[in-house]
Amino acid sequence: MMRNDRALVILSGGQDSTTCLAQAVQMRGAAAVSCITFQYGQRHAREVAVARAVAEHFGVSEHRVIDLAWYSQITNNALLDPATEIHQAEGAACPNTVVDGRNMLFLLVAAIYAKSRDIRDLIIGVSETDYSGYPDCRDVFVKSCNETLNLAMDYPFRVLTPLMGLTKEETWALADSLGVLEYVAEHTLTCYNGVIGAGCGVCPSCELRRRGYEAYRMCRKREESGFRI
Repeated sequence: MMRNDRALVILSGGQDSTTCLAQAVQMRGAAAVSCITFQYGQRHAREVAVARAVAEHFGVSEHRVIDLAWYSQITNNALLDPATEIHQAEGAACPNTVVDGRNMLFLLVAAIYAKSRDIRDLIIGVSETDYSGYPDCRDVFVKSCNETLNLAMDYPFRVLTPLMGLTKEETWALADSLGVLEYVAEHTLTCYNGVIGAGCGVCPSCELRRRGYEAYRMCRKREESGFRI
């Protein structure tokens, strides 16, 4: 394995990042994949423990957890404040769980860490298809950030977004094709209220995940029965 084939996965322990990790391990081998997870005061802080378990499950030995607990000192939203009710205001582009600059900060810290490890590929599980209106999940942002990181550190990073053009249904399909559908469904944490697996069923993240899962299961049943649209 060439050193430049190594990758750093930004791992939250959720459906998307876990699917990206599974794909990276299958494509590159666990020895070539590292993970980085952020503890930033999120209300579902349980995701750090879940991320550790996910990395261990896929045989990744190098997994770094970075403390960004100061984040809540400079911004406030429902994801950082458990006392704030999660909702999406009428006419709003996204729910009040958006954390300003989060993916930009994550990519910056991940890039600094990756360069110190001689890693060029950064993998992040964002999607602009089912992205809940979060501006830092858009392809235009990721491409811009990639260029900025390269200029800032004079280093040839590649920010890879395997899920960028996929709906949640298609992300479930990818997990199934990788042979990890059941693991992702049962052991990942996407819920804003910290409930592993199917989640609380009420928060926007759970609703998006459930709709995608049900759509994929229905599609697979049609295919198994031989029915084609």
